[in-house]
Amino acid sequence: MAFLKNRASFYFVAGLIVLAIIGIVSRFIASPTSFLTSIFVFLIIGFGIFFLVRRFYGASPQRRERNAFKKAAKRSKKRLQQKDTRKPSSKTISGNVSSIKRAANKPKSTTHLTVIEGRKGKKKKRASY
Repeated sequence: MAFLKNRASFYFVAGLIVLAIIGIVSRFIASPTSFLTSIFVFLIIGFGIFFLVRRFYGASPQRRERNAFKKAAKRSKKRLQQKDTRKPSSKTISGNVSSIKRAANKPKSTTHLTVIEGRKGKKKKRASY
């Protein structure tokens, strides 16, 4: 709310809020049933618009892919944190050096990788020069 740092704009916004409150209260006092009916209709229309926008905005494939990526990243981060807590410290390792070298040569597993569902079969459109 950077625009409220200026005193003139603060008084202007505060005045509008006060006038809106006075208008709402006076309309409620004058005719409570019409006031409540108009509020009810306003809420129904607002919820209808909200659900329509949410339905069409949430259906985009890019958004689903982004959500899948975020989910996979969270899983990967959690798995790495669990892996770090299970690593023994260098003080607790006992045994000879040759067993440590054999363990280092063992191929690493790729369990930290997660497949993200998407449009794999579709070719990317690239500009040809």
